[in-house]
Amino acid sequence: MPVAGNEPIGPAPGPRGASRLTELTAGLRGFGRRRRTLITVLGSLTTAAILALLLAGRHDEFAAALSGATAWVLAVTVLLQIVALLARSEAWHLTIQEAGGTVDRRVLYRASSMGVLGGLLNAQAAVAARIAALRRSSPDVSPQVPTLIAAEFPILAVEAALAALTSFTLVGPLGLPWWLPLVCLAVIGVASAGLRQLALSKGRELWRGLAIVRSLPNGSRLIGFVLVAVFAQVFRNWMLLHAVGVNASFFDAIAVLIAVVTLAQLPVGPSVGAAAAVLILGSDGVAAAAAAGVLLTVTGTVGGLCFAAWAGADKLWSLSRGATLRRGRVRAPRSR
Repeated sequence: MPVAGNEPIGPAPGPRGASRLTELTAGLRGFGRRRRTLITVLGSLTTAAILALLLAGRHDEFAAALSGATAWVLAVTVLLQIVALLARSEAWHLTIQEAGGTVDRRVLYRASSMGVLGGLLNAQAAVAARIAALRRSSPDVSPQVPTLIAAEFPILAVEAALAALTSFTLVGPLGLPWWLPLVCLAVIGVASAGLRQLALSKGRELWRGLAIVRSLPNGSRLIGFVLVAVFAQVFRNWMLLHAVGVNASFFDAIAVLIAVVTLAQLPVGPSVGAAAAVLILGSDGVAAAAAAGVLLTVTGTVGGLCFAAWAGADKLWSLSRGATLRRGRVRAPRSR
């Protein structure tokens, strides 16, 4: 029984509105986790339906634009996708090294290829698949999961800074206010300063993943590899846009890349390339822009599958070589 004159023990109940908002937010998050596949399927179908509606009556233009891309252009764009994947994998290797990991480069590249396969299904699944593959293949020489998660942040920070610096390319196509890129730059600047402060913190497993921020030589190399990956993607966009007949500038190719990365965070599925190209360059011709977007998705997927195929073949070769060495040691006569 409560004693007269005493205050009740426990936190005071908050406003009913705030409580309901918290419950609603938690419920939506729980629904998103439980129905992630369903949401992705519905989002993909909706995006594809919108694109089909926009292309209604333009099927001949769409087919002609697709046929305009020659075989050598498609081959070069696939190669550029592989270059981008390799450069980003090397950037990841640098962050892992600075975090204390001693994973062999080939093993880490194989784990990176699992992220590529995961990204074909969902952009958020790429990081989880990559980290899980690395921990499963090299648990003794790779950092712990919190450190591996934090090791993604320096790479994302460089990519975000580049996107902020080039966000002016979105002003014209999307009709955005001229001052929005300045806001993006300010936000990225504050976030980068905060990341630097966290990198200076010690004692927690999580902050070890930011160690590369404290290293000027490897930090510069990280920026260099991310630049290689980004510009490979930009050149790929530019080549495919011109191949289908879109007179796009280099800045247009950058804008398409930013749109692709942004829309990939939403459940739009394989239609993300076409949706991004139409969003940025649809005013110059919906059919040609959609064709370029489709080719972006196809060549990107083929490049990712080539990378994954190499990783699988390298894994099988390593297992076969290891088995051969073990048999040789068993058969070798023991010296006395």
